[in-house]
Amino acid sequence: MNSRAKNIFFPVTRIALILTFMVYCCIQSLSGAGVSYLILLLAAVYVSVMVIRESFPGVTGVILSVEGAVIMVPLLIIGGKSFIPLLFLTVLEVLSAFKAGLKWYLILIPCALIPGTEESAARIIICSITALFYIQNNLIIEPYKKQMFEDTLKEQGLKKDIERKEYEARAELQRNMLMAENRSLEERASLSQTLHDKLGHNINGSVYQLEAVKLLMRKDPDRSESMVQGVIDQLRTGMDEIRAILRKERPEKKRLAMLQLVDLCEDCRSKGVEAELKTEGDMSLLSDQQWEIILDNAYEAISNSMKYSRCRHINIKIIAMNKMVRCSISDDGIGCDNITDGMGIAGMRQRMRSAGGVLSFETTAGFTVNMLIPMQGE
Repeated sequence: MNSRAKNIFFPVTRIALILTFMVYCCIQSLSGAGVSYLILLLAAVYVSVMVIRESFPGVTGVILSVEGAVIMVPLLIIGGKSFIPLLFLTVLEVLSAFKAGLKWYLILIPCALIPGTEESAARIIICSITALFYIQNNLIIEPYKKQMFEDTLKEQGLKKDIERKEYEARAELQRNMLMAENRSLEERASLSQTLHDKLGHNINGSVYQLEAVKLLMRKDPDRSESMVQGVIDQLRTGMDEIRAILRKERPEKKRLAMLQLVDLCEDCRSKGVEAELKTEGDMSLLSDQQWEIILDNAYEAISNSMKYSRCRHINIKIIAMNKMVRCSISDDGIGCDNITDGMGIAGMRQRMRSAGGVLSFETTAGFTVNMLIPMQGE
């Protein structure tokens, strides 16, 4: 049954019940004093009102249900007890319109014991089944459909919220990458300017002195030798300045490693795999050796995940504790039953041994590489 059929099942069945009860009551009336034109007219109006009510489920629907109940009064007066089953159905319609609770339906069922022209047992069965039909729809199916609709809206809201947060995270990552790139360009420009300011005059002066030595070499060898020695000293001083500048301007290993890890995550995303980097604790406590081990092992682990795991998500988490550094690289792929130490894993183990760390693997849900490295001095 498709969704459209499910949505119209109760209205169609309800209208069919109204028509069936009306025909039944009219037949019962015909077996007595006969069916007058007034009864037929009231029956037609009653059916029309109850059918139209289906198109107005709100306040208008309640009013139409009450009007249907009002029309039942002259039908009972003129048609007599033959229309008691239709009265029972009308009360069910009113309860349905007012969204009454279960107790009202249960109170209504004994009303079927009102003496009528048909057998009491058959009347009780018919009225009870009809009441159960309304109870099932109004107290079970409709609340369930409403809850499903609310859950769908909530799910859509959560999905939009997740998509918004993912978009914001990507935008933040993009901004951070652009800022890092700008800082790198600024550092290059600063380094270029520093080298120009510190060494430009030094080198130009050395060139001029060498040109002068070239002219004086034969005429005044002693002076030429002195000038050459001066150039050598000047260039040696310049080399010392270059080393000092490079030591000062060289970026920290931490900054380089973080940028490379961020770039690694971005590369995964460009290939259709979501990757995320999280850090906890003071990252400045990590030594250059630890950053180098983490970075090399991360490249190896992520390379294996991208090749073999068929994963959709990769998480890199680095936690700096008091005495240890913990790094885990996990994916949600197919996992691995047997781990074979190839060149990649052997290299990871070797790097960990050099730092006195521990390397372990988890294969229960996807694949996880765990690294535990002691802090310096521990």
